[in-house]
Amino acid sequence: MGSIKKRHGRPKPWQARYRAPDGRQRSRQFSRKVDAERFLAAVEHDQMRGTWVDPALGKVTFREYAGEWAQSLAHLQPGTRSNIEGRLRNHLLPHFGSLPLNAIRPADVRRWVSEMVEKGLAPGTVTAAYRTFGKILRTAEIDGRIARSPLTGIDLPKETARAEMMFLTAEEVVRLAAAVKERYRTLIYAAAYTGLRWGELAALHVERVNLDRGTIHVTESLAEVDGRLYLKSTKTGAARTVSLPPFLVDMLGDHLRRYPSQVGRVFSSPEGVALRRRNFYRREYKPALLAAGLDPRMRFHDLRHTCAALLIGQGAHAKEIQERLGHSTIRLTFDRYGHLLPSLDERLRSGLEDVYRRSLVHRPCTEEAAPARQGVDGASPNGL
Repeated sequence: MGSIKKRHGRPKPWQARYRAPDGRQRSRQFSRKVDAERFLAAVEHDQMRGTWVDPALGKVTFREYAGEWAQSLAHLQPGTRSNIEGRLRNHLLPHFGSLPLNAIRPADVRRWVSEMVEKGLAPGTVTAAYRTFGKILRTAEIDGRIARSPLTGIDLPKETARAEMMFLTAEEVVRLAAAVKERYRTLIYAAAYTGLRWGELAALHVERVNLDRGTIHVTESLAEVDGRLYLKSTKTGAARTVSLPPFLVDMLGDHLRRYPSQVGRVFSSPEGVALRRRNFYRREYKPALLAAGLDPRMRFHDLRHTCAALLIGQGAHAKEIQERLGHSTIRLTFDRYGHLLPSLDERLRSGLEDVYRRSLVHRPCTEEAAPARQGVDGASPNGL
């Protein structure tokens, strides 16, 4: 049990004393006796529930604890670590770095979110910073540094529409491929007709291409962080096999003969080494868009969207699109391309009409057959 003692002549005369689970004596001073009583009751309640947290452990600053937490991220991909470090550096440490962990309150978090929104940061940026903050403070809660994370009841800005999704027609793909340097023409067709991501195409090794079967086995992706290239797993962490149309099999065969790579990749730079996205985008892709008279806002990633649009135009099911593009769930496929699927409604309607018309060929032609299905003026044969 704790005790309360009055110490005369002190700014905060009321002292609440209690013994912590580790056996050490603790105390805290208050201006009013009622506040000391409430504090002591809360401490005893937390100790009984096993949720008591040593206040001294929460006095470490957010900057110090976040540094310790960041050292535990060695298992993450370099790109993911780089993103987290950027959020800490740009959004979290400037605002919370000097505060003790146990001094951060929900009101502080709400104010921080509001300030980011007022600065014009994108909702996605705000949400990403908030989630990183939440992971750090949740870990602090697990470590017994704080009793409860202050990231509760916080309203985040709604996610706005993604960057405008653009598509090329099959004819426009031909124009773009004709405008790019010959070395990269097959790359353009591969992106538009396989739906592979840039990193998956850049990482593609020759042994993953089976020209006899007409397939590509996608197992990894190439990323660039701080000027360094590294291989990582695909975005979903799963490998997949993508079938190739015959024309693309022929193109790839010719491409591999004409442009061998010293590092064994299907698509490489003129020096035979790995492609770098920024260099290719600036030196090859953007000039080709302009030369082909296409919208300069068209991203290389939009060739992946083009593949989805071409598949939908051929009547592909969302599940087939999901598997080809390597989406983690079919819901993601619907979220990305659901607005294109209604274009199939007319085909579906016509198909249902055809099914019905064919069924009439086998309909009984006797006069007795009609009343069996429907009575006079739509009533049932029994008049019910």
